[in-house]
Amino acid sequence: MNGKVKTGILGLDEMLGGGIPEGSVVLVMGEPGSGKTVLCSQFLYYGISELGERGVYVSLDHPKEVFMKKMSTFGWDFESFEKEGVFKFIDASPFSSGKVRLGSKGFSIEALLKWVSSEIKRLNAKRIAIDSIASLLYQYPDIAKRRMAILYLIESLVKSEVTSMMTSVFRTGWRDTTVLVEEHLAHGVIILQLMRTGGELKRVIQIEKMFGTLVDIQPRPYDITSKGIVVHVDETVL
Repeated sequence: MNGKVKTGILGLDEMLGGGIPEGSVVLVMGEPGSGKTVLCSQFLYYGISELGERGVYVSLDHPKEVFMKKMSTFGWDFESFEKEGVFKFIDASPFSSGKVRLGSKGFSIEALLKWVSSEIKRLNAKRIAIDSIASLLYQYPDIAKRRMAILYLIESLVKSEVTSMMTSVFRTGWRDTTVLVEEHLAHGVIILQLMRTGGELKRVIQIEKMFGTLVDIQPRPYDITSKGIVVHVDETVL
């Protein structure tokens, strides 16, 4: 695989030089309310609705009804997609009644990945979003175990030959030099955050790294509109 996978997000594909390298695992980091869930869901929705590519969403944070309600505000009908068999919502959140859920005594990363892999194969999915791996911090407070869990996760996604987005909470502070485990392991890192410029706060997106393609590394302003995220690629903030 050596093609580009379009995100369908206006402006972001231009920053990526045409899209995400096929088969990549991309980490989307941001503060609460920055649009991480919106971005990865928009990536899935575009693939399903415009390209006929099936998708999987793995929730480690919120239950299915919360996701469906939030996405419907953008006009994205994931419920219909699921009924049509072109989309699967995997609920591994603490609110799930299933056996594989974060916080349960029986939870294991191996069991989760087996479930995810089987759904990818069943759907022949091409895109997947995992929201949010920050939740693994509570499941694996030991940094070595957490690193191994994230490594297993990324290896499993690569073997499944899907293009993936996974979200996490952004480290404190703009351009903080602290680098997290998941940043090292991911093929690409996209950062979403608020930045004060000219006396006002702006939403800013930056591509920290992306293996396999030349990218625009300049921070660019973006908006969360009624139709999803729009990146203003012709504007600068620094």
